Amino acid sequence: MGGKAKKKAQRLAKAEHRAERPLLALATTPLIRMLSPAAKAADEPQLLALGIGTFALGTVLRRPTMARSGARMVASHLVATGLKTALKAAVDRPRPTAAAKSGTTLRKGHGTADTARNAFPSGHTAGAVAVAQAAAHAAPGIATPARLAAGAAGALQVPRGAHYLTDVAAGAAIGWLSERLAGWAVGTAERYVAKRAVRADDKAALAEVEAHPS
Repeated sequence: MGGKAKKKAQRLAKAEHRAERPLLALATTPLIRMLSPAAKAADEPQLLALGIGTFALGTVLRRPTMARSGARMVASHLVATGLKTALKAAVDRPRPTAAAKSGTTLRKGHGTADTARNAFPSGHTAGAVAVAQAAAHAAPGIATPARLAAGAAGALQVPRGAHYLTDVAAGAAIGWLSERLAGWAVGTAERYVAKRAVRADDKAALAEVEAHPS
């Protein structure tokens, strides 16, 4: 990051911190404390378990749509996790709750493992949006509640003091892109398997004819 770009990024980070200070003050209120568990429901293990569970249930019940939805949810979440992890390592930004001690800088990262300094982007939002979009595309009937839940999980990150609004927006963009990429990959795999199945059926039919000629 060049000198001018770095200074501009730092100015923007400070301006965002000042603009969102009233929201950040809500972090200790009873309402936000009560809603925090809902935001934490978008943690990686929970989202991954939701996708795997959906796939397993759909497989056991022989419901292709449900199984496909679960597979797409898992794939989307894994892609989102990879993208957000790479960005967190590349960008060093303190979380709002840590900004008072470490400042509000936004600069090039060095793969830091300090969770207090890797606020950008919001991983909770990325994962929630990716999984919600996957579920919505595979099962349109649950699109609205899934997207509302993902939106709520992302929105709560700001008053909780875990992220700035730009962190959440970046996470949402990553989630959306991840679902598109994963959806393409899952669709390609399904078409490949379907073609192989058709070829296998054709070979079986040919073998049957050759074994019992008229």
